[in-house]
Amino acid sequence: MQMHHLARQVPSSRALSTRTFVPRAMLKLVRLPLAGLVTAGGAYAYVDHKLDGFKTKVKGLFNSAGETASDLFDSVSGFSSDVAQSAQSGFRSLMQRLNDIQSSSYWSSREDSEDEHEDGQGSGGNGNGGKGLAAAAAAAVAAAVSGDGEQGEGGEQPPSPENSDELMLLTRKLIEVRNILKTIDHDSEELILPSIVVIGSQSSGKSSVLETIVGHEFLPKGNNMVTRRPIELTLVHVPKDHQPADGIVEYGEFPGTGMGKITDFSRIQKMLYDMNMAVPKEECVSETPIELHIHSPHVPDLSMIDLPGYVQLSSMDQPEELREKISGLCDKYIKEPNIILAVCAADVDLANSPALRASRKVDPMGVRTIGVITKMDLVAPEVGAAILNNNKYPLSLGYVGVVCKAPHQVGQSMFALSRSNSLIQLTQEYERRFFEEHREHFAAPTRGRHAGQAPMVGSDQLRQRLMVVLEEHMGSSLSGVANLVRSELDDAAYQFKVQYNDRAITPETYVAEVMDIMKQRFKHFSSSFGKPEVRFLLKQALDDKVMDILAQAYWTDDQVRELTALGRQGKLKPEDLDAMWNHKLDMCSSSLTKSGIGRMSTQLVANTIRTQLEQLATAEPFNHHHETAERIIAFGSALLRDRFGITADQVENCVKPYKYEVEMDQREWEQGRQQSVLLMQNELAMCTEAYDRLKNLVGGRRLRGAMEYITQLEERERKRIAERVELAEERPTDLEVEDQNDPTRPGFNSALLMKAREARFLQDRADILRMRLAALRSWRCKAGPQSQAFCPETFLNVVADKLTYTAVMFINIELLAEFFYQFPREIDARLGYDMTHEDMVNFARENPAIRNHIDLQERKTKLEEVMLKLDDLTRLYHDRHPAKSTSKWLFF
Repeated sequence: MQMHHLARQVPSSRALSTRTFVPRAMLKLVRLPLAGLVTAGGAYAYVDHKLDGFKTKVKGLFNSAGETASDLFDSVSGFSSDVAQSAQSGFRSLMQRLNDIQSSSYWSSREDSEDEHEDGQGSGGNGNGGKGLAAAAAAAVAAAVSGDGEQGEGGEQPPSPENSDELMLLTRKLIEVRNILKTIDHDSEELILPSIVVIGSQSSGKSSVLETIVGHEFLPKGNNMVTRRPIELTLVHVPKDHQPADGIVEYGEFPGTGMGKITDFSRIQKMLYDMNMAVPKEECVSETPIELHIHSPHVPDLSMIDLPGYVQLSSMDQPEELREKISGLCDKYIKEPNIILAVCAADVDLANSPALRASRKVDPMGVRTIGVITKMDLVAPEVGAAILNNNKYPLSLGYVGVVCKAPHQVGQSMFALSRSNSLIQLTQEYERRFFEEHREHFAAPTRGRHAGQAPMVGSDQLRQRLMVVLEEHMGSSLSGVANLVRSELDDAAYQFKVQYNDRAITPETYVAEVMDIMKQRFKHFSSSFGKPEVRFLLKQALDDKVMDILAQAYWTDDQVRELTALGRQGKLKPEDLDAMWNHKLDMCSSSLTKSGIGRMSTQLVANTIRTQLEQLATAEPFNHHHETAERIIAFGSALLRDRFGITADQVENCVKPYKYEVEMDQREWEQGRQQSVLLMQNELAMCTEAYDRLKNLVGGRRLRGAMEYITQLEERERKRIAERVELAEERPTDLEVEDQNDPTRPGFNSALLMKAREARFLQDRADILRMRLAALRSWRCKAGPQSQAFCPETFLNVVADKLTYTAVMFINIELLAEFFYQFPREIDARLGYDMTHEDMVNFARENPAIRNHIDLQERKTKLEEVMLKLDDLTRLYHDRHPAKSTSKWLFF
């Protein structure tokens, strides 16, 4: 029972086992599928064997062709090279197909198709799969050998819209990085991303190519050379679905000029013309570039540089010096890593193209040179196609043929058909029609070096080609530029840490700091220049005026000795004194009070404030800001002028009572007497010091001799005057002749006599001051104000004190208080709130230390921004261009 149960669990397929007793008829039925399977395997092995043999034969063919080519003429060599190139292209296509066959996607598709045709047979499908593989292999061999419909090596398919958008995005970001790098000062010539440099002769159609790319006429035109400066042109693609806030989607702008967005391209053309014509004729050309950014939905993202056209032949208008300058300017821009766009005319032999000659000097292999053949409609189509496929001057990036200017009669007829279109649009339409009508001449050749690769023609293909090449060259430079930027960033970060301890600064913070410094210093000045300082200032000025009045009224009068003698008389009362002395005292008091005290005192205080402002405005850090210092002094002076008249009038009105009567008490008199003693002592000390200087300068003995001689002369002069009065009519000149002929006259020169007279004056003045000092210390002057006629020095000093006190009160109220209140607010209004951001930037950069700080900080910030963008771009570039894996099916 158990064995029987196990036998039931065995599947029915076990009945076909060779261990069972099966009739011979069943064995014959099994042989048929087995035979089919064996046959399919043999067919697969046969095809594989044939492929190996075919590969061996082709290799032998290549080796044989290579050995034979060395013994043939140049023409036969060229033909065999074309054959070899075609065969190699075919076999590479074959290997690609075999890789596809081996891929999992192929096998999964094959298994899915086979499952649909299976009729429940377990192993029969394998035979069909073998046949399908053999058929696929045979089809691949046939397709590879024929090569029909396949693109040759180096051929390019037009990118899809999605790839085009990704390409523009990548190029736009690369151009942004390039523009940032341009603003960073650096010594390395490698720290730069490439641009497309457009060169060509003056008649090659270079300007027309650029205008065709942009879609507008914007470059300057003229009979003579009008491009005298490089034009750095940045094209920025604006997506059509992007609507700016101001509604302007197509415009140009000149960065750094503040002109804003310019929508009229004829105005851009006029401005470019004026900028170029501003170069003096003696300089011919200038290396200072003109930056122009054009934003439009019809342009690709490109960075281009338009240079002056090469001069073919020297002339009077274009001398040899101009030719050399243009050549040198072009050589400067076409160096690595820039891409060269060599513009040549189709009706001129390429051997005579100055653009190709210049590019060959710096790019002999042509790996970064794109040839643009203009005026393709001026030559026969087959000639134009031959130029684009030429082998004499091969370029790795190839040639592009364009028609950028329609014939005059064609342009007129097309314009009549479409008056709404611009000339550029009409020219592009004419270009499309031209290449469409002659498409058989510009088709891909079937053999030769460019077999399977159609020539690149048309402005659209030129735009696409420029985008691809610029993106590739910029992308290939990313790694090296990123390393250099990282090195520069590390250096900048280290310097910023060491020099400034990572302390950030902005123009706004610097302006605020400077204004705070000014206000703090002004606050210190205002607190240190109050009523006591003003009183001291005015009293000093009035004391000097009092001394001048005393010197004129008393000290030069011989009667001052009589006044001093009268003061010593104890029995003489003040009312018994001669009225002449009281009148003289009133005259001196009026001279003091009526001398314009209000204007004099106000002017003195205003000058002091203005001097202090000048010191504040020229101290650190304002010594770097000359214009700001002048503004500070200017509006400070304006405030003083506004208050000057009011203050002077108020002071003058308040001191007017002292012009008629001055009242004083004993305390004021005693203070005035003591101050007068001090003033007289200072005056005496100055006279003694001056006399000692003269004595040391001339010599004591010599000076005394000269002074004695001066005394003798004065005595003789008095005698001579007396004798002249008596003998005026009889002998008027006998005394002069006698004086000249006096043999005892000493030999003193006029300079020494002048010094002697000065010493004699100082000596007399010192004697008078000593005499008056004794009088001020006497009991008469200590008696009180009733002795004012005997002591004019004390009286005038008391008057000066009263004038000073009154003037200080009104100057403090009308001038100082108002000025100290208004000036800090004027600083905020005129130097803080009134400054724009650009003004603040210029202000901060006037200080060398702050300028270096800001420059290093901006350099570090820009390098950090560039580093982040480069990291993102490197990832984006690697995602777009993944590393290709090597196929095991490659034969070569």
